[in-house]
Amino acid sequence: MTRRGGEPQRRQAVTTGMPIFVSRRRFAAAALALLLTPTVATAAALDGRAIAQGQERGNCLACHRMPADPLAMTDATLGPALQDVRKRYPDRSQLRAQIWDAAARNPETLMPRYGRHRILTDAEIDAVTDYVFGL
Repeated sequence: MTRRGGEPQRRQAVTTGMPIFVSRRRFAAAALALLLTPTVATAAALDGRAIAQGQERGNCLACHRMPADPLAMTDATLGPALQDVRKRYPDRSQLRAQIWDAAARNPETLMPRYGRHRILTDAEIDAVTDYVFGL
């Protein structure tokens, strides 16, 4: 809440009685930062997010929605939504195999064979797997 002139309204903190400043912008930024923290906050998962969402290499958002990640904005419906991935692939190695060569399970798939056709390196496939496995 703001007063005239755009200054934040002062309120008294309930527990300490000290004045606090309420800023919607700061609150929204802090809330967004908490939401964007991956389930598995590893460097590999963060690298995997960049690869999966980038248009240069992974480009997963061209076909898949990722509802658990607010940064993954797309209306794509060609592939299944990447949510509750651990239910579909309880074993991480199954998910990695799907990313490496999706045609092994489904020869009619439109998903690129990221490993078999050397679109991504093994390290990049591992990073994408870590990211997607955490969704």
